[in-house]
Amino acid sequence: MSAKISTTAPAAPLVVDLAGRERTHVVEIAGTSVHYWEYAAVGSPAIAADVAAVPAATTDAVAAPAPVPASAASPVRTIVMVHGFRGDHHGLERVVELLPHARIIMADLPGFGRSPAFVSGGGHDIPGYSAFLGGFLDQLELGPETVLLGHSFGSIVVSHFVAANPGRVYPLILVNPIAAPALEGPKGIMTKLAVFYYWAAAKLPDALGNALLRSKVIVHLMSVTMAKTRDKELLTFIHGQHHAYFSGFANRDMLLEAFQASAGGTVREVAALLTLPTLLIAGELDEIAPLPHQHKLLERLPDGELVVIAGVGHLIHYETPEPAAAAITDFLERHPAP
Repeated sequence: MSAKISTTAPAAPLVVDLAGRERTHVVEIAGTSVHYWEYAAVGSPAIAADVAAVPAATTDAVAAPAPVPASAASPVRTIVMVHGFRGDHHGLERVVELLPHARIIMADLPGFGRSPAFVSGGGHDIPGYSAFLGGFLDQLELGPETVLLGHSFGSIVVSHFVAANPGRVYPLILVNPIAAPALEGPKGIMTKLAVFYYWAAAKLPDALGNALLRSKVIVHLMSVTMAKTRDKELLTFIHGQHHAYFSGFANRDMLLEAFQASAGGTVREVAALLTLPTLLIAGELDEIAPLPHQHKLLERLPDGELVVIAGVGHLIHYETPEPAAAAITDFLERHPAP
């Protein structure tokens, strides 16, 4: 099944408003203190309790020492989201904002954002992050009715986790899924340059290597290359997000390890094992996860659907969150919790 959605310039405000829904947590997974965010469903008991307990002068993010058990929440879908390479939880918040009736949980993957690198010093690869995801779901006591969503690099992580753990979640949503190795894409030469960039940064003295990886010029170039919109206000927002969060990694060694995993891993490797309903949300102009590869991936999925969003590339979560959220809502309505 394949569908194409036409879009116009986004009408949603460029300041994400999750006031009252957001709570921050820290959980220990295999010795690593992982920071994650829980966005309650609008109208849920969790929100009502927070509103009653928090004075009007406090900030909009309410810190809590422990997660709300799924059994105590309203009968709404719980979606666990996994962000992409060099991102953190902020990247998917425009989509979260447009899913007000879902309970959404999103961690900063170890080594990114506010979560430190794995204490073991390794594991920032597909097997390592897949194992982390299993521990995260178990620690939060999230059952098989949990929806799992991954964006870009996150699509590789979640698909490999699901392939190794059939029946653990239901269903699966992949946004800008990595359907083929980056070197097979139309800009394979750019991937080779990126490989050299990360390798060189790891070989340089510490100060120089980190300066190269966090270079504002290079981060801006990456942002400009990925963005397809011509809306100046939206471009300002996107570039601001990348400058604020793209350099929030723990250290250069883990970043190189994660990059190698992102450049070589794919959803395609495990597609035949993804027997649950799987939604692919692809960008028409995506050069990192090209559309022809998405159609080939769809053919490999036992129970897959493909929604193509027009006029956008690899930044669906920033540029076109409205049709993405609409596709997610429709998909979940047609695939209720088991």
